[in-house]
Amino acid sequence: QVQLVESGGGLVQAGGSLRLSCAASGSIFSINVMGWYRQAPGKQRELVARITRDGITNYADSVKGRFTLSRDNAKNTVYLQMNSLKPEDTAVYYCNALLYSMITQYWGQGTQVTVSS
Repeated sequence: QVQLVESGGGLVQAGGSLRLSCAASGSIFSINVMGWYRQAPGKQRELVARITRDGITNYADSVKGRFTLSRDNAKNTVYLQMNSLKPEDTAVYYCNALLYSMITQYWGQGTQVTVSS
């Protein structure tokens, strides 16, 4: 079992920045990929960014150049630095952990990010 605890959401004006954190506990050595997804009202959940244990990242096209995902394996934590935020970034952001099985995954409880225009 893996538990994920998120923090860092909130309300920010367009052009501002926020940093989300996600701390994993439990069977952490079974985690391969960690990342963030988001879900806006009336829309499907979508990938924002993800990072492997080896540090390989990939980003959604909509956030490339604005968001940076990093991972501290010693602290079992990933950080999503979000800059130049836009109103369309408004969503509930969910942390995700995918195990080496590439089948089992876990989700955090979600944190709200609201960007005002």
